[in-house]
Amino acid sequence: MKNIEALERELNLRKLQINGLLNITQAINNNVPADGLFNMYHSFLKWEVGVKKMGLYIKKSGNWVCATSIGISEKLLETDLSAELGRYTGLNNVDESDNPLVREFDVVIPVLHKEQPIAYAFIGGFGEEDDMYNKVQFIITITNIIAVAIENKRLFKRQLEQERMKREMELASEMQRMLIPIALPKKPHYEMSSIYQPQLGVGGDYFDYIEFPDGKVVFCVGDVSGKGVAAALLMANFQANFHTLINKRSELDAFIRDLNQSVNLITQGDRFITFFIAEFDPATRLLKYVNAGHNPPVLIMFDKVHLLKDGCPILGYTNQLKKVEVGCFEVEGEATVLCYTDGLTDIRDMDDNFLEEELLYAFAQKHYRLPALVFNEKLVEFLKTYNGGSSYPDDFTVLTCRFFKPGKAMG
Repeated sequence: MKNIEALERELNLRKLQINGLLNITQAINNNVPADGLFNMYHSFLKWEVGVKKMGLYIKKSGNWVCATSIGISEKLLETDLSAELGRYTGLNNVDESDNPLVREFDVVIPVLHKEQPIAYAFIGGFGEEDDMYNKVQFIITITNIIAVAIENKRLFKRQLEQERMKREMELASEMQRMLIPIALPKKPHYEMSSIYQPQLGVGGDYFDYIEFPDGKVVFCVGDVSGKGVAAALLMANFQANFHTLINKRSELDAFIRDLNQSVNLITQGDRFITFFIAEFDPATRLLKYVNAGHNPPVLIMFDKVHLLKDGCPILGYTNQLKKVEVGCFEVEGEATVLCYTDGLTDIRDMDDNFLEEELLYAFAQKHYRLPALVFNEKLVEFLKTYNGGSSYPDDFTVLTCRFFKPGKAMG
């Protein structure tokens, strides 16, 4: 009779456990939040399985934390188990441990996902009459179900965040490309061509030009510190300030001072912009420029190389620029100015050597009489040969401006 009663109690317990397992499975299918699943796991182990001591540890923000527990004091749960957890790669007895929290338990159940631990369940308080083996096997099953469900939630959330970030990057890229000139001028006195290569779809490289009614033309290249969306947002703000200030038609030194203040007002010195701007007057053939800490563009004229270095420090680092020097060249004959951002010289060859400026100068000197578009096409071929067709390590931008000899037709 006693055996029959014991079997009936065991059967009822199994039914309760199976019902509890079904409830948890249904909750997972209904996308119950993680906290709800932890509460169900706690109740299931305490009431249906009869567990007296339990601690379930999961990884959160890179740290192992106790998600739920049974029969352990709050003070003891503050004990850091990070150094202990790595020892356990399978079901283990934990009765021999120097850690006071671990000594509260009898066994530890690691849960692995793609060979990486995603949870640890510590179980203890078994009595002599407990069917420890069957209880532990059942706990292993339910712990794996809960832990994998939580991990899947985490992975799904990360996937959603990645999709959102991807979409934000796409939108930022679309907006940024609206700020970059698509069509560049081709006039009797000058023509321009560009190469624009943002590494992440968006970046901090900037170039632009503005033609004025009096025939003068301004062109510029800039590089915002940093990468990605933050750099792109600062670049967009910079572009708006650039257009506002350049249309005041101030002298270049006054323009640069005003532009520096507008950048510093936004960045408070935490970010900066290297910048080069030049103004060409076809009537006088004068090319005036300011280089604000940017890679010196190269001017090739009469087969000679001239580096456009005059100017001032980077923009945005300080509120006031102490000195701004305006450089000036008279473009007497056919000439080309090659402007670029530092991502160009970050390109490496197969032996991991950086692209040296002298190679760019030699290239420009050799090809400066070509039309600007053809010049850039040749430059792209040169870069592909140099780096063996590998991907570019950073954003880079090239703006090539070719000046024609007075009276000579465009080539």
